[in-house]
Amino acid sequence: MKHVFPVRVYYEDTDMGGIVYHANYLRYIERARSDWVRQLGNDQNAMRDAGIVWVVRKIEAEYLATAKFDDELVIETEMAAISGARLTMAQLVRRGDTEVFRATVTAVCINAEGKPVRLPAEIRALL
Repeated sequence: MKHVFPVRVYYEDTDMGGIVYHANYLRYIERARSDWVRQLGNDQNAMRDAGIVWVVRKIEAEYLATAKFDDELVIETEMAAISGARLTMAQLVRRGDTEVFRATVTAVCINAEGKPVRLPAEIRALL
C-alpha cells in the first residue's frame, strides 16, 4: 500500500539560493511516515504510554533534483521490509513527474530504557 502525503515548500524551507535546504527533506519524510502510521491505525501516543516508541535507526538518502519556494511536493511512502524488530520504508519525494529525493528508512521500536524490542503484534497486524 502506497501512502501519499502532500507538502508545499515555504520560504522558511529554503536556503540562501532559494532551494529547499537539504535537512528539510528529512522533516518532510518524517511527517509523511507519521501520517502513514496514523492512517494505518497505529496510535503512537498509546504506544508511548505503554512504554514503546518508534525511532529511526538508519536512513539512506539520495538528492536527485532541487525543489524551490512554492513547489508542490508529494511524498510517497511504502513498506519495503518488515522483520521481528524492524520496519523498513521506501520514501520518494516528487514534484510532478520529477523525482527530487529518495530515502530508505529503517525504524525500530524501543522501550522506556532505550532497548530495542520486537514490533508489537498489533502493529505487525496493521502492516
